[in-house]
Order: sequence, then structure tokens, then C-alpha cells
Amino acid sequence: MTSPASGPSPADPPTDRLSRVAALLGRLIPDALTTSIALLALVFGVALVMGNPLAGTMDAYYRGLWMLLPFTMQMTLILVLSGTLGATPTFRRLVVALSRIPRSSTQVLGLAILVTAGLSYLYWGLGLALGPMVAIHFAREAEAKGLAVDFPFLLAVVGAALSVWQFGLSASAPLLMNTPGHFLESTTGLMPLRTTIFSPAALAFVALFLLVLFGSARIMSPRRPTPISSFPDSFRLAEPLRPADPEPGTRPLEAVPSLSERIEGHSVPALLLGAALAGWIFYHFAVKGGGLELNSLNTVLLLFCLVLHRNVRNFSKGLQQAVLSVWPVVVLYHLYAGVAGLIQFTSVGENFAAFFGGLSTGLTFPLLTALSAAVVSVFVPSSGGQWVIQGFITAKTAAAVGVTAQRGLLALSIGDHVGNLISPFWVVIAAGIARIDFRRFIGFNLAFAAIWFGLGVLVFTFFPV
Repeated sequence: MTSPASGPSPADPPTDRLSRVAALLGRLIPDALTTSIALLALVFGVALVMGNPLAGTMDAYYRGLWMLLPFTMQMTLILVLSGTLGATPTFRRLVVALSRIPRSSTQVLGLAILVTAGLSYLYWGLGLALGPMVAIHFAREAEAKGLAVDFPFLLAVVGAALSVWQFGLSASAPLLMNTPGHFLESTTGLMPLRTTIFSPAALAFVALFLLVLFGSARIMSPRRPTPISSFPDSFRLAEPLRPADPEPGTRPLEAVPSLSERIEGHSVPALLLGAALAGWIFYHFAVKGGGLELNSLNTVLLLFCLVLHRNVRNFSKGLQQAVLSVWPVVVLYHLYAGVAGLIQFTSVGENFAAFFGGLSTGLTFPLLTALSAAVVSVFVPSSGGQWVIQGFITAKTAAAVGVTAQRGLLALSIGDHVGNLISPFWVVIAAGIARIDFRRFIGFNLAFAAIWFGLGVLVFTFFPV
């Protein structure tokens, strides 16, 4: 299939006000690497102004720079394996089949939101790695039907839909607080998941946010949509799957595979490794009594990748493509970890959280907690890491104003994700998967971040936890 010749060029200026504002913001926001350098200089200076000695501030940066090394590998595996899973014929056929269901632009938005949100609720890595592919296939099918769907805007919409992972099955802070021996156990005790991600407030927020997101996306859709064909690199990602290779007996003599190629293309090696991984999962949950955590989730992802790719050759090809999309995280996490170290190991983080905590009452506590978390999240691109920094102050403040620490954790999760939406760290990962400049759609994220924040503060202030 060839790209349609019609449709506005990505260089064409947008016509409606929201698109013009989004384009302007996109031009003003630097890339993730430049942002990390600017944040480093800012936080380093703030630490010195707050009275931290130069030697102590440098020591905090020294301790922070590589403190996320194991965590970075876990995150990289999540993204690579999720991308590899998305490259399987099974997943692509499923997404293509779903993309053919909508008969209007409204239905495209609604179904894309539901699919991405469902993936993210199950596992955040699936939403981040596979959400852009949902947008690509839905946008291509919409263009083929003549439906007015703006591809950069659809990417922003599915990016907002994956936000629900903050209250899903892989939510970092709630899982950590439900793990025996966590760093706040002497202060808060264990937090059962029924009091955090499965609380009435969290479940209500997820449902309400998706409804509001759908309604706002309909209203905000650009009047002059830019179709996916205007982005050739993205367009090619949705090309139909090529027919399977012919059976070995029908190959020409010169194309007969070698012994090593036959082994790589056979299902037995993949099945053997899959059996070993399945044994690890059983041992982890049934024998060791382990629960949901990053290593077990990555093992499940790896098992699914092998099963759906069926052989080592296909799995290796999927890995190669996935690595190309997520390479920035390998370096960026460490640069942001240096900034996080300055916040965590100097007085910056404690003073910042204490300032907001001192202003809190039972009614304003969720708002101020979310607001402080939103600011910190720009500097710390990790929900678990942010909770480590702010968790103690949040729990103490919650007790002082007469609310539960769980309400503080949920409010902090609202603010935490604001940074994920407006800073380029995670956006550049999604843009790399979709083969598009992140500046083309990050401006829309500011509107969705405002909706997420406002609705979240209301829910976690007044709904029961």
C-alpha cells in the first residue's frame, strides 16, 4: 500500500486556536536531554541557596547519578519487551481488527481510548509501548475510510488514556506499600490494595477520567486534521503484514535454510525457554510467596513474547525493532537520577514537601499534595522514586490533618502523572515508537494534564478512600 498523496503537510500551520497553542508549546519545549541538564543546574543552585554546602550537594549528585541503575534495566526491559510483544502478528492483527470497527471519528477516539486504557490498567509498559501503535493503526484505517482524524492529536489522546496505570495493576507506589518490609512500614503499616488502587475513590476516578477524556477529546479535535499519511515514517509502521514464508518443501534449492536457520525458526527452543520461565513464575508465586513486582511482571512479558512470536528468529527481530524505539531511556534515567539525588539527599525535597505540608488542612491536603507532587514529578520521572522522596512527609502530614496516608498516596499519584504528561521524558519514548517528533503533540498534553489534575483533586478530596 502506498501513502495517499492528499492531506496537509506536517509543516502547514494549524488553523484552530488549540492546535496553534499546542504547536507553539511544542516549539518552546526542549528535548528530554536538554531538559535534564536545565533541571540539574536549577536544582543544584536551589540546594546551595537553601544552605546545603557545596561538598554535600556534590555528594548528593554523586550518590544519585547511578542509584537507578538496576531500576533502569527493569524499565528498559519493560519497554523493550512490551514493544516486542506489540510486534507480534497476534497483537497487530487484533489491533487492525479493532481499528476497522469505528464508523466515525467519534468512534475512533472512543475505542482507541478504551483499548489503550485497558492495556495500561493491566500493565503500564503495555500502554506506553503499545498505545502509539494503537494510534497508528486506528489513524491509518480512519484515513482509508475518509474519517477526519488528526494523527498527532490521537497520539496525545491515547497518551492521556494510558494515565490510568497510576491506579492500575502495576501502580508502583501502591504495590510497594503492600509489600512487607517497605520503607514506611513502621509509620503506616501495610496498605492493602483495597485501600489504594481498589478503593471506591480510585475506581470512580478511573471511570470518570475516561469519560471526561472522551468528551474533551471530541471538543478539542483539530478542525483541520493532519492525517497519518503526512508522516511517512509513522505511516509505514501500519503496513499490512507480509505473507508468511513458503513451506520448506516449496523453496527453491538456493533458498533452502541452513541447519542453524532451521533451529532458529523452529518452535522447540522457544518452548523450552517458555517452560523455564513458566516454572520461574510458578516458583515465585506458589513457592516463594512472591507478589506483583517488576521482576515477576517482566518474566510474564518475556513468556508472552516467546509464545506469541513462536520461535527465536521472530523474537530476535522483534527485539531489534523495539530497542530502536526506546534507546533514550537507557541514558536519560541516569541523568534524571542525578537530579533526583539532589532532591533526595539534600534539604531540597524535604523543605519543599514540608512547605506544602505546613499549609495543609483536611480539606486542602489532597490539592496541596497533588500540587507539590506535580512540581517534583518534573524532576523525578519515577512514581516509585517520587514516593520514596515524598512518602514520609506525606504520611506524617496526613496524620497531622486527620486523613489517611492512603488518601495522600492517591493524591500524590495525581500530581506525579502531571509531570509524565508535560515533561518530555516519557513523551519522547512514545514519539520514538511512533516515529514522530514529540513536539508535534506534546502541546495537547497540557490540556489533558489540567483535566487529569482538576478531576483527580476533586475525587480524592471528597470520595471515600
